[in-house]
Amino acid sequence: MHTFDLCCIGHITLDKVVTPSNTVHMPGGTAFYCSYAINHFNDIDYHLIAGLAESEIAVVEKMRSDGINVTVAPSRNSVYFENIYGDDIDNSRTQRVLAKADPFTINELKDTQAKVYLLGALLADDFSVDIIKYLSQKGKVVIDSQGYLREVRDQQVFAVDWKEKKEALKYVHAIKVNELELKSLTGTDDVVEGGKMLYDWGVKEVLMTFGSMGSVIFDGKTYHKIPAYVPKTVTDATGCGDTYLIGYLYQRLKGENIDKAGSFAAAMATIKLETMGPFDKTNEDVELVQRTAPKHIPIL
Repeated sequence: MHTFDLCCIGHITLDKVVTPSNTVHMPGGTAFYCSYAINHFNDIDYHLIAGLAESEIAVVEKMRSDGINVTVAPSRNSVYFENIYGDDIDNSRTQRVLAKADPFTINELKDTQAKVYLLGALLADDFSVDIIKYLSQKGKVVIDSQGYLREVRDQQVFAVDWKEKKEALKYVHAIKVNELELKSLTGTDDVVEGGKMLYDWGVKEVLMTFGSMGSVIFDGKTYHKIPAYVPKTVTDATGCGDTYLIGYLYQRLKGENIDKAGSFAAAMATIKLETMGPFDKTNEDVELVQRTAPKHIPIL
């Protein structure tokens, strides 16, 4: 069986993105944003397992025509998100879920092998603990916490605790959390204390992101302070966290250390913030931002 460097598993969504300047309908989800971002770097062997309904199969066909290796996990429905942003891009999103997709099953994932599995959970029941445990026996499991902390009731999205977190995180190599997710998971908004708690529960690399204030990555020994780069314009924050995470994983897979991987990831997220839709630039563009853009270094 062929072993990929990186396999992303997640639902492709239908997104309605409303900003103060316009309204756009587009595909989305961690699986979508990460796949297009990594597709601009040709030195990673990448595979996407995408959950979606037959009605959205044209999105997969377009991804394949763009050179992305996609396997479909059929679902009765595709996830349909409505994201509404105000003027404060860091803290202003309101969200509704107009349709839900089927959870993934172990059977759908038996025929894939990868060094790293990125689970793009959008809602709390997308991936069971059994799936996380199963995949951890085949490669390193990486998750973004946001989906595990979202529950849908009557189309409204509610922040909930992840009841199985301590059991699941024993099998997770890296996790990404923002400031609200950090507090939801650990009960504290203190970066040092929260990072150590997640590490003690089993996570080896804890990525804590704070929007325009930068990010901090804890590896059990050091709190690596990663600067945020100041964007020229703020256009669309949807997918910025996904872009950060895939940029980090890309650099780590290439053998870079945490500081270099974090800096590259932050620059990618800044470029994404400046445009509508997924990241669509090159290595050279990312390096230009790293060299020339103003920085904001997080303070612990």
